[in-house]
Amino acid sequence: MGLLLSRLQAALAGFYGLQARVLLLGLDNAGKTTLTYRLKLEETVSTIPTLGFNVETLAPVQNVTFTLWDVGGQDRIRALWHHYHSNTDGLVFVVDSADPGRVGEAGSELGDLLQAEELQGVPLVLLANKQDLPGARSCAELVEELGLRKLRGREWHAQGCCAVSGQGLPEALEKLAELVKRYRKAREL
Repeated sequence: MGLLLSRLQAALAGFYGLQARVLLLGLDNAGKTTLTYRLKLEETVSTIPTLGFNVETLAPVQNVTFTLWDVGGQDRIRALWHHYHSNTDGLVFVVDSADPGRVGEAGSELGDLLQAEELQGVPLVLLANKQDLPGARSCAELVEELGLRKLRGREWHAQGCCAVSGQGLPEALEKLAELVKRYRKAREL
């Protein structure tokens, strides 16, 4: 009975839209929560460090409704990220492109995520946030520093953005919707 219902849901997904669970991760102060509320409310909200997680449902993009899990990025919370991996359809990793001293740490955390069994094959969108700040690394520079071109068995996209103004976010969501659709279709085969 469960198999029948899941196949029926999958068949109707094209008509009613796709529901996608997306993890939004990155180091503390990368701008994840500012980004979450810019996407949800289309305005800039003053935030405090996330000591757990925020869950928000975003308006559909290309017929995909995202349930966004914004999980805190402090060191002690990162140890708990693995509890959020199951049933993930997309991974958005946010990097503070204006903080060159932490790019290596962000790369290490991203590398660990990409090795996680439950996240194998899950599409990745890297957001190079804070592009509006002086000295911010370009999206292309971060792609090289984080070694994304070496990734195999996973679709990915990198996008420069500014969570405060919303610049780059619509394009990132459009690409995420495409990647999630392909990922879900491949899983159903």
